[in-house]
Amino acid sequence: MRWMIIRSLAVVVILAVIIFTFKDFVFGSIIFAPTRPDFVTYRAMCRLSDLVGIAALCPQVSQVNLININLASQLMTHLSVSFYLAIIIALPYLLTEIWFFVSPALYSSERKPAVVAVIAFFLQFFIGLALSYFLIFPLTFNFLGNYQVSPEVTNQISLNSYISTFNGLMLSLGLVFEMPIVAYFFARIGVLKASLLVRFRKIVIVASLTLAAFITPSTDVFTMCLVALPLYLLYEFSRLVVKHVEQKAN
Repeated sequence: MRWMIIRSLAVVVILAVIIFTFKDFVFGSIIFAPTRPDFVTYRAMCRLSDLVGIAALCPQVSQVNLININLASQLMTHLSVSFYLAIIIALPYLLTEIWFFVSPALYSSERKPAVVAVIAFFLQFFIGLALSYFLIFPLTFNFLGNYQVSPEVTNQISLNSYISTFNGLMLSLGLVFEMPIVAYFFARIGVLKASLLVRFRKIVIVASLTLAAFITPSTDVFTMCLVALPLYLLYEFSRLVVKHVEQKAN
């Protein structure tokens, strides 16, 4: 275990140092990209707006300038972002290290399900990150960054506020997309039933639409459904996973 931890930490530290040196690319092209009107999501939605003839689908994006009010905030943000990105990039390697450590303790019949679970965890987490980065966070930031209770109050978004919201949404969506895996394990031990998920379907639909309405408070239903649909489909996929487990058990 000692050498596994040492190797894992070494990989994370090396990646963090590399990411730290590419500050302009990391922050300019990745972290702060959703603040600009030419972000890929905004351009794609405007092209889709032209195709379907729904003008409201094209978000009205204005440049939002971030400010820093703490002396060490920019340096600490640079360090923390480099470290978080290093962990995300190193995640396949870290999972591989964990697998080689625990696999000798598993029976041959347990190894294949364990590999499938690890791969599923990895894929679901990154799908959640991608959805958050390319859809949820840009629309949320565009709404909250330009929302005003009065024209007399000017929005000045701090760097800490931006980064904390960015990290929070990314992590939240990454964990939410682990729902099918969690549902699978609860179904295996008999705690979760597909009939229960069917019973809560209407509540999930309302919750998904409510969340989507908050993120994209526009006048068209299409934009709201664009956000709500992935969340609802994730729930339905979890239900199918539970149903599959029940059928195999019978």
